[in-house]
Amino acid sequence: MARITIKNGLVIDPINKIKDKMDITIENGRIVEGNSGQVIDASGKVVFPGGVDIHSHIAGSKVNSGRVFRPEDHRRQPIAKTSITRSGTGYSVPSTFVTGYKYAQMGYTTVVEPAMPPLKARHTHEEFKDIPIIDKLAMPVFGNNWFVLDAIAAGDLDLLTGYIAWLLRATKGYAVKIVNPGGVENWGWGKNVDGLDDTVLNWEVTPRKVVSMLCQANERLNLPHTIHVHGNQLGHPGCSAITRDTWDLVKEFKGTNGRKNVLHYTHTQFNAYGGTNWKDFKSDAAMLAEYVNSNEHVTLDIGQVIFGDTTTMTGDGPWEFNLQHLGAISPWGNKGGMKWINGQIESECGSGVVPYVFAPKNPVNAVQWAIGLELILLLKDPWRTSMTTDHPNGGPFENYPLVIAWLMSKKAREEMLAKVHDNAKQKTTLNDIDREYTLEEIAIITRAGNARTMGLTDRGHLGVGAVGDVAIYDINPEEKDPRKIEKAFSRAAYTIKNGEIVVKDGEIVKTLLGDTLWVDVKLPDSIEQKTLDYIKDQWRMHYTVNLNNYPVQENEIHNPKRIAIEAK
Repeated sequence: MARITIKNGLVIDPINKIKDKMDITIENGRIVEGNSGQVIDASGKVVFPGGVDIHSHIAGSKVNSGRVFRPEDHRRQPIAKTSITRSGTGYSVPSTFVTGYKYAQMGYTTVVEPAMPPLKARHTHEEFKDIPIIDKLAMPVFGNNWFVLDAIAAGDLDLLTGYIAWLLRATKGYAVKIVNPGGVENWGWGKNVDGLDDTVLNWEVTPRKVVSMLCQANERLNLPHTIHVHGNQLGHPGCSAITRDTWDLVKEFKGTNGRKNVLHYTHTQFNAYGGTNWKDFKSDAAMLAEYVNSNEHVTLDIGQVIFGDTTTMTGDGPWEFNLQHLGAISPWGNKGGMKWINGQIESECGSGVVPYVFAPKNPVNAVQWAIGLELILLLKDPWRTSMTTDHPNGGPFENYPLVIAWLMSKKAREEMLAKVHDNAKQKTTLNDIDREYTLEEIAIITRAGNARTMGLTDRGHLGVGAVGDVAIYDINPEEKDPRKIEKAFSRAAYTIKNGEIVVKDGEIVKTLLGDTLWVDVKLPDSIEQKTLDYIKDQWRMHYTVNLNNYPVQENEIHNPKRIAIEAK
């Protein structure tokens, strides 16, 4: 690899508290001292670490089902093959190659797939191999897993930690994901849960117990990321109450390695709803923001809504069933509601896929759009929030530059508020918020803070030893024009991945395959053996696949990066 030095740019590196003109040099894929080598002149530009997306559904069986399900989506923005890039299709669910190209063009270099069914892990990693340029990591789903429920019902924390460690190793996963705890298992019997103390059928445990014990196990395992929670009652009017109660139930837990947070709540916009029905539906973002501002144990990402056509997909099967039935006629005029998929993965989890249109004049959609911005603007500490759209649920990730423009420009928000249903003004506080994000704060919510929340210590910053991932944007630090802001962040002047220039002037100039990060936790031999004996004893009763064929082997992954962890 050539040695590259970036000169004359304004370096914005919040982790190292840098906002200054300085040289950045990369050699052998890492940032090093010195300033010799091939020179990139970044005069008049800003230099960021490579972007880190903390929550984006980019690979796996659910995502691929969405691709197959939406032939009409394939016609949008088709990309022709070039001498450098592969062809591809898709807007809300882009094909694998297009996914990597679009992220790189925006200056992103690391992306988290947040919901991997363990039984389908091999599928996820096969798609990871196809996604170029960016580094990937995946979160196996735990909250409705039969082995997890067994251990929780028995109150056996050793068995629970042992199983988590085993499953992360078997799936080559990175963190513990929880989706509608208890509700997805109950959905296998046509039911859901309404509160934290409802019973999970056949186990006599509750969502409260599931979240609590998985949080304890996560901290005991010393994992780099906290539990990553998709809460109960997502998308329902009044769901903000159970959101706050979920945060409260882990309030007194202690984090590992000095971290104060023990829970990450994802796509919180969809869990910030007040009211009792769709007629009195309103925002409770201000109440939740006040809670987060007053408590240090929670981080969250936003799940910002983008107006237009998208494809919703989630491991929350009952919610997708509800979404499909919300309208008798789909936005495309199909009688009987929108087409949909609902699935259940044996012994582990479920999912659903439903196309959807967020319409600016729809009174509910307008409030949903406003809630995401309201929430992120009311949160005082940008280090504890991440900018996401819950791709593709709130909208495709390629709209991140538009979200950045809304955050940096009150004028842009006012222009949009004038176009949407009046409920956005009447049922949220967005119109009263004057705050405009700075470039430093944008760097935090799109890379520095995200890397810190995920425990990715070698990225999200430009210090010596960090991964050589850099994004250079052609923007004046004082720029306030939302159109110029959106344009600059849509097409990076340069994206550098592992010390190689992959994007120049917004165009892909080179492709490479990034790394796959996974966590390998070491537990005492006695717990490891106890867990393995239990799994072997139970496996044939619960699975149609042989245990020996279940684990993903490291040689099946492209560029595996094993992160060794010692449990407490």
